Amino acid sequence: MSKPEQDIHVMAFRFIHTADIHLDSPLRSLALRHQELADLIANATRKTFMRIVDLCIDEQVDALLVAGDLYDGDQTSMKTARFFASEMRRLSEAGIAVFIIRGNHDAESKVTRELTLPDNVHVFGHKAGSVEFSAAHFGFTASATETEDMPVVLHGVSFKQPHAPESLLPEYPAPVADAFNIGLLHTSLDGAVGHDPYAPCTRNDLQTHGFDYWALGHIHKRLVFQQGDCTIVMPGIPQGRDIGEAGVKTVSLVTLGPGRKIEVEEKCVSVAQFEWVSVSLTGVDDWSGVIDRTLIEIDKVNATCGAEQLVARVSLTGKTELLWQLQRDHDLLLHELRSRLSDEGGRWIEKLVVDCDLPDRVASSANGHAKSSGSQNPLFDLRQLMHEEIKNSSHFHSQAQSTVMDFCKQLPAELRAEFGNTAEEIMTTALQLANSGTTHVIAHLHANATQEASSQITSQITSQATCQATFQANRNETREATHGATQGATQDKQLSVTDCTEPG
Repeated sequence: MSKPEQDIHVMAFRFIHTADIHLDSPLRSLALRHQELADLIANATRKTFMRIVDLCIDEQVDALLVAGDLYDGDQTSMKTARFFASEMRRLSEAGIAVFIIRGNHDAESKVTRELTLPDNVHVFGHKAGSVEFSAAHFGFTASATETEDMPVVLHGVSFKQPHAPESLLPEYPAPVADAFNIGLLHTSLDGAVGHDPYAPCTRNDLQTHGFDYWALGHIHKRLVFQQGDCTIVMPGIPQGRDIGEAGVKTVSLVTLGPGRKIEVEEKCVSVAQFEWVSVSLTGVDDWSGVIDRTLIEIDKVNATCGAEQLVARVSLTGKTELLWQLQRDHDLLLHELRSRLSDEGGRWIEKLVVDCDLPDRVASSANGHAKSSGSQNPLFDLRQLMHEEIKNSSHFHSQAQSTVMDFCKQLPAELRAEFGNTAEEIMTTALQLANSGTTHVIAHLHANATQEASSQITSQITSQATCQATFQANRNETREATHGATQGATQDKQLSVTDCTEPG
């Protein structure tokens, strides 16, 4: 099918650049136990890819460029493969070419190699390849683009194996003279937090190679660099999969115009957007206040959300006397918040973190009371002991680290890194869990003590009320008895007077 004709006076080559789609990747968050939310995230990568295809068609671009990690691994299901093929047919019918390289996640994917795709799709091999864009080459009717004097040449190299510790840049050919040269490369550049080195290279290396545009992939955070006459774009992941991939996720709409002018536009395509939402509870002293303030802060973040669905990790901060209740009734609070949000839709809470503390006056008063009264306030003594002595002991560190490592061994391989990849990271996780656990234990003990005290007070009040009721009843009985006796005596007296005055 031929493409709609472009305006001959706006002669340009336009394409969508994306990477790291990770189609149908498994859920990475342990917190997604809410079934509806889990379903939303599980289907998000697929829906986002459909939106990318929609964008290509709506913008009437010439090509879609996918710079690696289309799939999440080598065990891609045929269901995923059939979905991808159907989307490629949509692009073929719209007269849009597709250029793909394989990255570290899909280097060994059999689907990419064995799946029969439409003629509009070109997958670069592990040896350098170059393709001069031509509508005729892909079976399309020639467009105004091809009336340009300057052709467009695309270059790419796919990963042969999941690991590529050496730079792939030497594999790429020299730029074609008198042409727009676009290079597709999956690379960690010169290093990024959270990413191992994959086909490393520097921005200067890319610039000196001579291409006009580098379509990169691998790093999930968007990066755009202008190195002299060279434009370098890392589009980032188009759909976040957990809170570690928070923020707006986009693809790039790129226009190569006359005079080698390059314009890059950011287009949001994600279905769901993960965001941190911090809620200060300082000054909040009742449960309804916690609910209201949390919903207000979620609405503020939602107002700036680029996706139609906001997935929030809510962190309750500040200082409030409700600390113990928030810890004890964490599940009830989360359920109530989710229920309120579900009424309107579009906003979700994937996890609720209680990171509050007691107000200074309460903490200092309690600690002062504990110091002056010895063991009169054992909860605060216990809290201080756990935080300052036990948690800082080498024996505790060893036991905590061992416990976390034993737990990680029982997890699926893809989830173990969530707790850390080094001994230091695992220790940090262990201490964070210890802090949370300490607060949780103290909260429950405090709640039990408060409940017991409340029960005692209730018992005392009930006892006092019973005594008062008994006293009042006895008092009423006495009044009635006295009143009855008085009336009887009066009647007897009247009778006696009558008897004395009767005639004989």
